Amino acid sequence: MLAGVSIDYYTRLERGNARGASDTVLGALASALQLDEAERAHLFDLVHAASASTTVRAPRRAARQQVRPAVQRILDSMTTAPAYLRDGHLDILAANQLGQALFSPVFDSPANPGRFLFLDPRASEFYLDWEAMARDTVAMLRSLAGHNPHDRALSNLIGELSTRSDAFRQLWAAHNVRCHRSGTKRFRHPVVGDLTLAFEALDLAADDGLRLSIYTAEPCTPSHDALNLLASWAATAGQDRATRAADRA
Repeated sequence: MLAGVSIDYYTRLERGNARGASDTVLGALASALQLDEAERAHLFDLVHAASASTTVRAPRRAARQQVRPAVQRILDSMTTAPAYLRDGHLDILAANQLGQALFSPVFDSPANPGRFLFLDPRASEFYLDWEAMARDTVAMLRSLAGHNPHDRALSNLIGELSTRSDAFRQLWAAHNVRCHRSGTKRFRHPVVGDLTLAFEALDLAADDGLRLSIYTAEPCTPSHDALNLLASWAATAGQDRATRAADRA
């Protein structure tokens, strides 16, 4: 009644028969159900995907996205804030020096925070709020899957995590979705110890699916001091690597 549709029509929608549903109807349903931003976007993605074709499409393998030089320069110019660029499969494509230092445990394995979170036993030590991180990551993957239902790499990632991680499989079954654009994360870094960092996630308008994540510490806090110490450590480690490379040359 609140959405202005009949019971029969709404029942068909709930059963997955959403072909032909207009954006106006979907907006009315989203308002009646009091969906948040992520849930509303997910509803539209699911219905648009169902309406796009009457045939089952095989998942497509997307080409690995390239990092534009201008984007890499932006990353490198951030010398006091860890930052990295990831794609729609959570693969980290680029990072600045401090980002590589902060997420060094993630870079030890294939640089994918989702795989690290659920498949690497060190994740529960690195992320002090592992359970919240796990919930948010699964909800974000659910949103990405709704937006890109035919992305083979994304399907493969979700299938791998579902097969290899009981925790992921249980969280995936909850069907939660979430926009993960800002907040606070707590880390226990193997070099500088505990850090509490605020983060902002920015989508690149010119590069569909690429997202820049930037972390900062509150000034005059132990986390700020630890981040400065990490920056010094990263700079020294980088100089050592450059020296060794020059010696080998």
